[in-house]
Amino acid sequence: MGSRQGRVGLGQSWQPSHLLLLIPVLLIVVITASDIASGPNIVLGPLLVVAPTLTAWFAGPWTTGGIGVLALAGEAVSGWRTGTLSSRNVVVEMIAIAVITSLIVFLCAVRDRHARQMAQVRSVAEAAQQVLMWPLPSRLGPLRLACVYLAAEEEADIGGDLYAAARTGSAARVMIGDVRGKGLPALGEAALLLGAFREAAYQHASLPDLAASLERSMTRYLADFEPESEAGERFVTALLVEIADAEPVVHMTSCGHPAPLLLGPDNTVHVPRLHPGPPLGVGVTDPDSLVVDVLPFGPEDTLVLYTDGVIEARDHNGVFYPLAERAAQWTDHPPEALLHHIERDLLAHTGGRLGDDVALLAIRRDHTPHPDHHRQRVQRDTSASAGSSRGT
Repeated sequence: MGSRQGRVGLGQSWQPSHLLLLIPVLLIVVITASDIASGPNIVLGPLLVVAPTLTAWFAGPWTTGGIGVLALAGEAVSGWRTGTLSSRNVVVEMIAIAVITSLIVFLCAVRDRHARQMAQVRSVAEAAQQVLMWPLPSRLGPLRLACVYLAAEEEADIGGDLYAAARTGSAARVMIGDVRGKGLPALGEAALLLGAFREAAYQHASLPDLAASLERSMTRYLADFEPESEAGERFVTALLVEIADAEPVVHMTSCGHPAPLLLGPDNTVHVPRLHPGPPLGVGVTDPDSLVVDVLPFGPEDTLVLYTDGVIEARDHNGVFYPLAERAAQWTDHPPEALLHHIERDLLAHTGGRLGDDVALLAIRRDHTPHPDHHRQRVQRDTSASAGSSRGT
């Protein structure tokens, strides 16, 4: 699952290099020597507090405290060499350096404790992410898949958007959804729908029946857990997709979800017109009320599924992100590279600040069958031949 990459994990111990530690040590030496050479009319000793302050930026409390002790020693050496060690000014300066260093060490310890707590929270969030949003396989039969997930809330890796995929016989079923709301408060509905899809995807022959099953699961969940103040306001838009191995078409049932993009190998971008039904969670459980849209989906075609956090993302002028227009630049790229370009372009468009969770899923049908798919077909043909021989 895609996410913002390159961030250093919170709480990871970063050992300062010896070169960095030389900076505050050299400052102490230079300030002490200058204070001794300047005579009694120019006082530079209070500047020694800069050394532990600078050290706290890259080191922990113990190292910072050690540099503070060196600064205090530097002040003592300066007072001793100038014969003013027992004077009121030098004593006050030493007390001030000790107090300020102690405060810096305390704040440094609080910072490190907070960093460790955040690291624990992040590890729990990553574990929950793995449980809820299983990483999608890179292949499902003749299909290649790639996905990207960007949570709107800072320090969160998952929110109210969701996707899942399942291999059902000689076809693949995929779901992408968007819970009303964003971020962590929408996790309950997202977790429920993911679990319901993983179970129901194998039990229902048609997409409308699958949608009706998901609707029943949502209805039971909301009846038990929906607050009275939000009655009727919690729902999930979803797009259900089925792609058979042997048919150059894609079947889709939309439950109030935006239509996907269909990218052709000839640099074309098509936005199909779907017949969306009501979102999941509003109480519509009749499969006959839902429409299955059928679209061509041949070799080297790419289907891009997304949530409305993508097309509703704005730049600083309030302009929406033009997904179809931007995706047209990369129609010949494989799914992983395609989503990588879209992710970078989207973050550049918004200045790195998203107003809603974002989920993107790219599916491409290979021109040639995957070796596993070919092996399965050969095994089926061999079994059929052996059965025919026994029958004769």
